[in-house]
Amino acid sequence: MFGWFGKRAAPVPLLDEGLWESATLPYLFMRGMPPGDAERLRRLASDFLDRKQFSATHGLEITPFMHVQVAAQAVILVLELGLDWYDGWSDIIVYPGQFAPEREFVDENGIVHQVNDPLAGEAWLGGPVILSYEDVALAGDERARVAGYNVVIHEFAHKLDMLNGAPNGYPPLHKGMSLSAWKEAFAGAYEDFRLRVDEADAGRWGRGAALDALPIDPYAAESPAEFFAVVSEAFFETPEWLEPAYPAVYGQLREFYRQDPLGRLPAP
Repeated sequence: MFGWFGKRAAPVPLLDEGLWESATLPYLFMRGMPPGDAERLRRLASDFLDRKQFSATHGLEITPFMHVQVAAQAVILVLELGLDWYDGWSDIIVYPGQFAPEREFVDENGIVHQVNDPLAGEAWLGGPVILSYEDVALAGDERARVAGYNVVIHEFAHKLDMLNGAPNGYPPLHKGMSLSAWKEAFAGAYEDFRLRVDEADAGRWGRGAALDALPIDPYAAESPAEFFAVVSEAFFETPEWLEPAYPAVYGQLREFYRQDPLGRLPAP
């Protein structure tokens, strides 16, 4: 009996080595990465760009360098998980800078308000990821970046969180991971962090210094979903700050992402 073999799709060309290195060399998450892992990341970024559609707004022209910047930062989260974790949507929309969509919300008194606060990024459930290129580029600017701030990692962490519905800080866990251990680690750290941010706010005159002393971005106190996205930024960008502050959270993220960024760094 003869079998029939369909045509196998041609492999996606690997991103140019020089372009890849120039785009990724400054990233904090590349520190200490073994050459083999860096090469796998390059392959994953190549496949990512083959699967996703980019569009720009307000006259922005997306260059190959910009494609690589977004791709590299996006796929670091799924280096050990695979691109299938980003299935189900295809569009990435890039603004030149921060954008301010109009939104309505109803306050506790039932009054409807319209707001248009500026955003650096946004992830839609089942829809696109929207990014400010100014903020995308910031993570690779060694002079201007804020350590631990990475809008691409943040929004793509939301995408992982959305795999089981609206973002709530509980992405689908791997077989063998304990949901109760995850909840205990994250709930405790989230409440502790909210208290620390409240204390910094109450300090008034010393507020700026107090916020600067926090191990992660104060925006993490907004909700459990934002806490997960922000600690994901810190996990890859500044693990040396996150692990001492919230070791249980770091341990859960190490299991979830199947990576140990702190272990790549030289011992202090």
